[in-house]
Amino acid sequence: MTPSHPTPRAHSFNAAAAQYAANRPTYPQELLDAIEELAERRFEGAWVGDVGAGTGISTGLMHGRGARVVGVEPGDGMAAEFRRALPDVPVLRADGNRLPFRDASLDLLTYAQSWHWTDPARSVPEAMRVLRPGGALALWWNTTPYDVPWLREQALRMAEHFGIDVAGEKDRASRTSLADPTGTLTFVHRTIRWSRRVPLDTHLANIGSHSVFLVDTPERTTAFLTAERAHLLATFPDGAVEETYDVTLLVARRTPQP
Repeated sequence: MTPSHPTPRAHSFNAAAAQYAANRPTYPQELLDAIEELAERRFEGAWVGDVGAGTGISTGLMHGRGARVVGVEPGDGMAAEFRRALPDVPVLRADGNRLPFRDASLDLLTYAQSWHWTDPARSVPEAMRVLRPGGALALWWNTTPYDVPWLREQALRMAEHFGIDVAGEKDRASRTSLADPTGTLTFVHRTIRWSRRVPLDTHLANIGSHSVFLVDTPERTTAFLTAERAHLLATFPDGAVEETYDVTLLVARRTPQP
């Protein structure tokens, strides 16, 4: 979650937007329940800005709960997929560092898998500007639980292939101090575990839609996914993969003025 402004990675999703839309996981209804609880505000009738909305995965869930939600998405490819998936939901072309909303106009401001692409020095004041007193900022990520053996082994193979510290990235996602280095916000933290069962090809397309793959060469990506298929068939010989996720949720409320 440390803002490193990795522009090529941030924009890499646009070329793979259809792959992202077709294969990325959604979020469990328990997540929406937790947001309502911690925000002390129901989605029904709430004005919501969903920033970094991508193809509309989280936006659609909140819309389904009766929220008056507006997507915010800077990327051409992702916004096009959003419009295909949610033709009746508005999407604005902007990002979290400069939000396209009036002062004190939103009940909830949400970031699904996207806060880490912002600069908190800009996105935190913007969040406080657009939220109504008593409104809430909610950030969440689907993260990998390393107590699941096959997921831990896969993460180690990815770490070796790409030279990244995947465990460190997961740890950073749960540290509220990195969500807001300014110390302006007080976050409440919740973790929700869930799973989905998908065909092996869907799982491989899912992990292949992550930015670390998208900015690598096609040859290296193909080599990794080919080898990974063989590893996974040894664990899931029927070709159906049980993906498990820990959703890391952070919620901070804008305190009403006395």
